[in-house]
Amino acid sequence: MKVTFLTNDLVQAVTNVQRAVSSKSTNPALEGILLKTGENCAVLCGYDLDLGIRTQIDATVIEEGEIVLGAKLFCEIVRRMPEEYITIETDDKLITYIHSGVADYQIMGISSYEYPELPTFEELESFSIKGDLLKNMVKQTSYAISDNMSKPVYTGSLFDLKDGYLNIVALDGFRMAVRKEKIEGNLNFNFIVPGKTLAEILKINCSEDGVINVVVGKKHVLFKIENYSIISRLVEGKFLDYIGTVPTGALTHIKVNTRRISAAVERMSLITSEKMQSPVRFIVADEGIKLICTTAVGKANDTVSVEYDGSDVEIGFNNKYLLEAIKNADTDELVFELNGPLKPLKILPPEGDSFLFLVVPMRLA
Repeated sequence: MKVTFLTNDLVQAVTNVQRAVSSKSTNPALEGILLKTGENCAVLCGYDLDLGIRTQIDATVIEEGEIVLGAKLFCEIVRRMPEEYITIETDDKLITYIHSGVADYQIMGISSYEYPELPTFEELESFSIKGDLLKNMVKQTSYAISDNMSKPVYTGSLFDLKDGYLNIVALDGFRMAVRKEKIEGNLNFNFIVPGKTLAEILKINCSEDGVINVVVGKKHVLFKIENYSIISRLVEGKFLDYIGTVPTGALTHIKVNTRRISAAVERMSLITSEKMQSPVRFIVADEGIKLICTTAVGKANDTVSVEYDGSDVEIGFNNKYLLEAIKNADTDELVFELNGPLKPLKILPPEGDSFLFLVVPMRLA
């Protein structure tokens, strides 16, 4: 094999596919990147048996071939090459020569025959959505994905397509995040995408008007993002009936400025830590929301003016969970709905239903 790349193109491709490479495997090929040439192009692939990232880039192919190169070393080499072009050659003994200007490396490759094929699957459903919209939906909900492997079904986000809408749902037992957007078609099905896969989708660049095509099989999902394909196993299991968990009605209805309430909760957070967890008290009364936090470090007080109607209430929250929900809202104002001190807080947009965040309260002494 002998092939020449634009350095910037190769660096970007290697950096992206490397994230799907296994960090430690009994099969050394899985710790590498598969490089395979075609007609005026090359395909690069990383795969850890759960997640695969594949891309195709332009190249000047002098002699076709394929090789697996150790991902970490290969990535470090191409990032540091000094010239605009990089040439890669391999010989019959799998020795790989990497040249750029006067810089030259010789490294050992691995036969591509030892590299597993990315899974192929029968398409059951598919849909398309604007790339920036899907990324926004994923970003606003992924904070609530669970990292508790004892309940693996919640280590991913539910993609719930229903009556022309896509709902992305994440929950971990302490908070829930739901994002809703209209899409083309009248599809009705759902599947659960691992949090790791969603994190990689956020890292792949997509043009302003770019579209992401989503192809769903029985056990796998494929995201096509321009010249990248991300294939992932689906999370198996039954997701919670998230609609049934949302409290109905509201005893207390509050409209609050997003920036002001976020800043106030951050001020309360200054005297808390992972070792010193103490609830941030919300006292909703005539003057607005009074915030109080007391820990071994000291005591903090603040007040945020709000518009509210309904019952006065005193309720406590984990500062981190509350702050993450507020910061992932994309509106200047928020609506808080409360049903007493023991029911979850509903965070909604002032108009429409594009998002719904729930935060479970902490019991107050």
